[in-house]
Formats: sequence, C-alpha cells, structure tokens
Amino acid sequence: MGDFIDTHIINKRLSVLYLIINLAFMALLLKMGYMYFFNGNKISKKALDLWSRDIPIVSKRGNIYDQEGKLIAGSILTPTVSAINKQITDKVYTARVLSDILECSYESIYKHLTKINSVEIIKPEGQKIPLDKALDIVRVGLDGIYVISDTTRYYPNDNTLAHTLGITGIDNQGITGLEYLYDDYLKGTSGKLGIYTDAKGLLLPNSYGIYDYPKASSDVTLTINLDCQLIMDRILLEAYEKYQALNALAIAINPKTGAIIAISSLPTFDILNYQDYTMEVINRNLPLFKAYEPGSTFKVLTYAAGLEEGVFRLDEKYHDIGYKMVSGVRIKDWKAGGHGTQTFLEVIQNSCNPGFMEIGERLGVDRFYDYLLKFGYGSKTGVDLLGESKGILFKKSQIGPVELATSSFGQGNAVTPIQQVMATSAAINGGELLKPYIVDNIKLTSIDEVILQNKKEVVRQVISTSTSNLVKQSLESVVAKGTGRNAYIEGYRVGGKTGTAQKVDENGHYMQNNYIVSFIGAAPMNDPEIVLYVAIDNPKNTVQYGGVVSAPIVKMMLEEMLPILNVKKQYESQIEKELRWFIDSKYYQVPNYVGLTKKEVGVSQNYKIIYQGEGSKVISQSPAYKEHIKEGDTIILYLG
Repeated sequence: MGDFIDTHIINKRLSVLYLIINLAFMALLLKMGYMYFFNGNKISKKALDLWSRDIPIVSKRGNIYDQEGKLIAGSILTPTVSAINKQITDKVYTARVLSDILECSYESIYKHLTKINSVEIIKPEGQKIPLDKALDIVRVGLDGIYVISDTTRYYPNDNTLAHTLGITGIDNQGITGLEYLYDDYLKGTSGKLGIYTDAKGLLLPNSYGIYDYPKASSDVTLTINLDCQLIMDRILLEAYEKYQALNALAIAINPKTGAIIAISSLPTFDILNYQDYTMEVINRNLPLFKAYEPGSTFKVLTYAAGLEEGVFRLDEKYHDIGYKMVSGVRIKDWKAGGHGTQTFLEVIQNSCNPGFMEIGERLGVDRFYDYLLKFGYGSKTGVDLLGESKGILFKKSQIGPVELATSSFGQGNAVTPIQQVMATSAAINGGELLKPYIVDNIKLTSIDEVILQNKKEVVRQVISTSTSNLVKQSLESVVAKGTGRNAYIEGYRVGGKTGTAQKVDENGHYMQNNYIVSFIGAAPMNDPEIVLYVAIDNPKNTVQYGGVVSAPIVKMMLEEMLPILNVKKQYESQIEKELRWFIDSKYYQVPNYVGLTKKEVGVSQNYKIIYQGEGSKVISQSPAYKEHIKEGDTIILYLG
C-alpha cells in the first residue's frame, strides 16, 4: 500500500513537472515569436550597431547665392582619411605610405594608427585633403584605411563679403557672420559609413557595411547684387590704397524695401586663411559696428525734421555771417566769412552750419530729440547680421543750447553707417523707417521649398510723403548746385549730402587734421532705387572733405551700378549742373548723325568726331543719339 502511494505521488509530481516544462517551452516559443515578428528589426539593428564601427560623414554645407542666383559661397570635395586601427596589419608600412602621400611626419601618422579606439580620424593631417591625394591613398589599398567624402567652403570671388559671410571651422560649423547666424539651416545633418567588424575589430566576412547618407542642408539667397558688390569692392579698394586710409567702408541699400544691395569693409581678411587673423579683425564689419560723429550727412535728418514741423520754407531767406553765437559761444561755419544771404534750399546746398543751427534752435530740444529717435539713432536697426552697435547719443537731459546747435549739423552724437543709411532712406522714400535685411530667402534643397522668406518691414512712419518729396528735391539740388557736385552724373538724377567729421581721441578731444570724410548718395531722386554711403577714415595726401574725396567715389560706383539695377537715364527732368568754369566740364547732347554724309556731319567745336569703316553715309554712332558727351570727348561714326 505504501509503495502504491509513493508511486502515485511520484507520477503526479512528474505530470506537474511535464506541464510546467511544456508551459515554459510554449512561453519561450511565444516570446521568440513576439521578438521575431514584433521586435525583430529593433533587435537586429542593436546587433548590427554592436558589430558596426561608424565613420562620420559631414553633410555638404548649403550654398549662399546672390539675388540673381550667382554663387557667393559653395563647397568643394575635400575627402578625409579615417582608420580602424585593429584592421591594420602593418602599422609601420601604413604610416610611411600615408605620411609620404599627405606630406607630413611619419611619427604623427604612426601615433594616430596606434591609438586604442573604435575609429580614428586622421586629423588634421588627413582632414579635408586635395582630391588627387585622396585618390593616391585609395589606389594603394591600405587595410583599415578609409577615405570618406568631406567638403570645404569655396568662394568663387575670393574675399568678397568676407566680414559679412563669416567663417566656417574645420568641421564645417559656422563660427562668425552669416555662417554662424544661419548655421542651423546651412549645416544639414551628418551621415555615417558603418563598417561591420567582429569583437577584435576585424572585418566580418561577406559583409558590406552600411552608408547612411547625410541629410540635405538649406541654401541661402541674399539680397546682395553680386555685380554691384564687385563694383563696390573694386572702387573702394582703389580709394583705400590711393589715400592710404586707416579704413574704408561702403553700404548700399534699396530704400523701398530695406534690402542690402552691397556692403564692404576695409581692411578685409583672407577668408580661407582666417587663422592668420584675430577674431577682432574677422568680426570688424565696419558699416554695422563703427560708431562716429557723422558730420554733415546728418544734416538730412535736421532738414527733414524742420520741414516736417514747418519751422522753415525752402524759399525763406537766411543770412550767414560765418558763425552763430549760442549761449555766448561762437560756433563757426566751415566757410570763413559765411555764405551771406541765401534761401534755406541754398543752406543745404552749401552745407551751411549756422543755417542748420538755426533750424535746430527753431525745433527746440524736445522736437529735435524726438526726431533723433524716430529716425532710428541710438538703437540698433535689427539687421540680420552680427556685430551691430547702437551708437552713442547725448542724454536728453544733457542737451543744452550749445549741444543742440552742434548736434543739428552732425557733431556730438555717434552713429553707425547702417543707421545713417536707413535714416536717409526714410527721408526720401516717403517717410518710412525700414528694418534692413540681407537674407532674402532660405530654401530646403531636398524638396526645393522656401522655408524662410524675408520682406519689407516698416518700423514706423517718420515724416509725411510731401515732406519726403521736398527732401528729395533738396538733395538733388545739393549734387547739381552745391557741395555734392562731384557726385553729379549726366542723365542720372543723383541726390546726396557730403560729410566731414573731425575725429575724437581717447580723451574726448577733437584731433587735428584727422577726419572721416563721407558722402551719402541716392538715385534716381524722383523714385530712389539705391542709397549708397561711403566713408574714408583719415585719407592722406588730399584735402579732407567729403565732397572732394568721397563724392567722386560714390559717383564712380553709381555710374556702374545704376545700369545693372535697370535705372534709366532722364536727361530731360534732371536738374542742370551749375558749372564752375575752373573745375567742371561742360556736357553736350549728342545729335543724330545716322543717315548723314561726312559733309553733312561737318566739324564740331565741342568734341572730336572720328570715322570707322567705308561708305558714303553714317549707319550707326557711339554714343547714341540724345546721350550726353563731355566737352573734348570723342564721337565715333560708322560708315557703310
């Protein structure tokens, strides 16, 4: 009986054990099935990740274009060398071959190849190398050595816009300028080359690895017109070298939108070898951060405010004796003896300091200071560039009669060139103070979709359209009949204002024979398309006046830029230039010679005529009919 009970108990326990084993087996099968059908990809990926040695592949940086799609900054292929050291069978041989091709020391390469790590990037010796060297390495076929794609910034126009574009580092990251500001758009997302290895780092047989493509970056289109930019750079550099200036700057904007057309700063730097320069030099974008007393270019603000407030009329008379007494202080005009009796239109034509002190006095501190702020002085413009300063203004409480007088003609307050350009634009564009911008749009290249689009942004209305029209008329008169004559261009209705600002030393004292000479010009004055500002710091071997130095520079730039901007000549509506016989040349309208014989053409006393070709009649001519030609120049007539 006892044996039966023991056997029964044993059989019962065995049955329970078999049931538990079967249940466990079924659970294991279910778990394996779940893992296979639901988590298989995830588990496989984890396994592959454990076997894979990943070599990073940097994304190609986005391109930067001008307004018309011309390349300003691109990228070229410059591969990088990487190593999986455990796969290298002969490190001495490999190091010698690589050092020979890369033209560097054997010791530095050997040090890379003997490191105990998963993947070694051979940098800096093998990073971003020329394509021919990369091909030489590939042809040798070294075990454990991998050449991966990489890129380097390429600038088809050398150092054009160096301060504005900024620089990129060895890993294609933006460091300064637009490259830094829009780095998240330009850099894209890096990919990788995955090499499958065993636990010892050796290649797994019959494995091909994976290539994870870098994600697309975005392209940036600027408001810059590259042709205008190159013109600005060339002419400004010539002036900078001619006058041995301390520095020079220029900026041009579209006064209708606030879009920056061109911007230059000298001295510049070699953008590909930026390591040779300090960050102070690299970040020194003068039109944005250089703050100084603007001199007479500031008078545009005083004039516009006075017209808006009705404190004077253009035809109102004012008598200048060469100075003005303000609270017992004698403040002189730039012209000894003064300008005598003149209208307020002639006050701005002659850049008469006492006349502007009179306008400032009539406005009073409250109204003058209010317009100072309305025109944007004392605050940043908000331009989408780095390094902008806000200038330095008198505190309103510190402005007495003398400070008001000097401020009215551009002394005492320090402003930036971009503030001056935007304020002048507001004075002539109908009265709108605009926010400047340099990025037009950003496009995601993978789907060709615009993801950011900048447009005109009005900060505030400063003056009325009717006042703005009077300012335009007045500034055109300055160029035709006043101190801005050297910026006059036959056929183009140029307006502008000269500026000669005495510099201040570290102790706050005015320096002798050390000026920043400037000119701000705009065209055409009936419908302005461009405002252009040029400033030369301490020019040598010349009379330091804005009208003498900077006005001709603006003229040369505008002569070449305006046709590019599709601005047509308007001879009929242009204010005729008031000639000074000992300085200015006379211009003549070219007659229509087409269809005439040599006898009918005759001889001109004002210009030369030469003939090209054979025939009895003129079939074409240069310059064309109704163009203007300077006295003594040549007209070519083509016969046929």
